[in-house]
Amino acid sequence: MAQAAQKANGKHAAEASKDELLQYYRDMLLIRRFEERAGQLYGMGLIGGFCHLYIGQEAVVVGMQAALKNGDQVITAYRDHGHMLAAGMTANGVMAELTGRRDGYSKGKGGSMHMFSIEKAFYGGHGIVGAQVSLGAGIAFANKYRKDGKVCLTYFGDGAANQGQVYESFNMAALWKLPVVFIIENNQYAMGTSIQRSSSETHLYKRGVSFNIPGEEVDGMDVVAVREAGKRAVERARAGEGPYLLEMKTYRYRGHSMSDPAKYRTKEEVEEFKAKRDPIEHVKKLMIDAGHASEEQLKEIDREIRAVVTESAEFAQQSPEPDPSELLTDVYIEA
Repeated sequence: MAQAAQKANGKHAAEASKDELLQYYRDMLLIRRFEERAGQLYGMGLIGGFCHLYIGQEAVVVGMQAALKNGDQVITAYRDHGHMLAAGMTANGVMAELTGRRDGYSKGKGGSMHMFSIEKAFYGGHGIVGAQVSLGAGIAFANKYRKDGKVCLTYFGDGAANQGQVYESFNMAALWKLPVVFIIENNQYAMGTSIQRSSSETHLYKRGVSFNIPGEEVDGMDVVAVREAGKRAVERARAGEGPYLLEMKTYRYRGHSMSDPAKYRTKEEVEEFKAKRDPIEHVKKLMIDAGHASEEQLKEIDREIRAVVTESAEFAQQSPEPDPSELLTDVYIEA
């Protein structure tokens, strides 16, 4: 059995089997390679609007998804491609939506920030900072009302952690003991301002204290540590004990969006994270050290993943654009 320590909160090492680690490696690598290709297509002018890449943060969604049961829901902000893939949405469908094509998850009308899948219980991609937090609490309210035993994971970033509606949602979730896990993806720079300059309390897991919502800090670069923290939080919410707050200490390698040169941090800082804290390399080392896989076997997995991503890019470019008649379908117009 391979081990991964929960460094951020000092708990005992958690274990993951060979099959689990291989699956986490595949899932994180798919997100990494997909985002790299999405960045290329954006540079070629095939993706319009905003495009926020998830490179570096893969362990958060893969670890949390491993803590869920079938039917549990996910809702997040606009850095959302990784969440979709982790939830089981296809690379073809996501890439087609990014390129504004008819075969995309929102028929080419949502783009990078606004797609969803009822089948996979993924409720978006939302472009308004912090808005999805209230929606996530609402989904959890519906779960409790229906007594269906489902839990909603509600993601937001360190920048959104300062939004007022977040705390209104915290208050209602605590009052009604809603089955929701609030997950702060703290990549430390929000839209371009370091957390030290933007937040008077930088330990964001404490933000729920005044609402009696317990929280913990998690090493968001360690997929097994994320999974274990996720299990504790999800089980607590499912048991009717109310919301829980997880602060994932993570790091994005690219700028806030494709248009961000990220001059607010040094190249040396980014390279140090890549060299010492990369979540995919961490799992790779665990597997090799434990004898679960060889370098060549892992390279073969990478080749397989690259083929999937290449196919998604080709699929997206071959998919037709939406018919103009679709412009006003699925749009609410008040009479």
